[in-house]
Amino acid sequence: MQPMSLLIATCVLFVGSHLMLSHPLRDGLAGRLGERGFQIVYSIVAIATFIMVVQAWRGMPPEPPLWVVDDPLWILTSLIVLFASILFIGSLIGNPALPAPGAAKAAQAAPRGVFAITRHPMMWGFALWAFAHVLVMPTTAQIILSATIIFLALIGSAGQDAKKARLMGGAWRQWAARTSFVPYARQVGGVTPWADTIPRPHALLGGIILWLVATWAHGALGYMVAGIWRWVG
Repeated sequence: MQPMSLLIATCVLFVGSHLMLSHPLRDGLAGRLGERGFQIVYSIVAIATFIMVVQAWRGMPPEPPLWVVDDPLWILTSLIVLFASILFIGSLIGNPALPAPGAAKAAQAAPRGVFAITRHPMMWGFALWAFAHVLVMPTTAQIILSATIIFLALIGSAGQDAKKARLMGGAWRQWAARTSFVPYARQVGGVTPWADTIPRPHALLGGIILWLVATWAHGALGYMVAGIWRWVG
């Protein structure tokens, strides 16, 4: 199989297995294996298929960039990754979308910080991270890989809305009514004050630390030097 065909095939497998296990196959497998057993199977399949995607991506021959990547684009990309990191860290605490016992209680809280930006900060963090990679690695292979991650993150979020509404009922529907899927949609529409979107201290500090470590590791592991490390040191 040609490298590009292999990359596309593994990306389809990665997305397809996620969607199948998250929706049509979930209830049946969880009934047979138990919730814990299902989560183990889901994790194994997710990791295995993602490794296949990464290996296929690494096997792609060198490609010429589709546009020039200069310092202004790197600065924009670095800011996008920082924002994505803040969204991700902020999503780890008090997130009704996570499969936690206290999800219904968390949904009763007033949306603040990253949850006032979007009710799916983790998934939007992944999507923005993938988009940022396209900006500074403008090749066909990278676009396919990033598009796969963006598609899975956003389609997965939409599917999560439906699943949570079914599992949590009114608690999730009330949370959804007070939050937005698209970042800052409620602020742009004048429904929610912009001040509510200021990240909580743990999200801001944790996001900055994650951003610094991740961009440093990017260069340390032999990939392109990223973030502020392009201009520091």
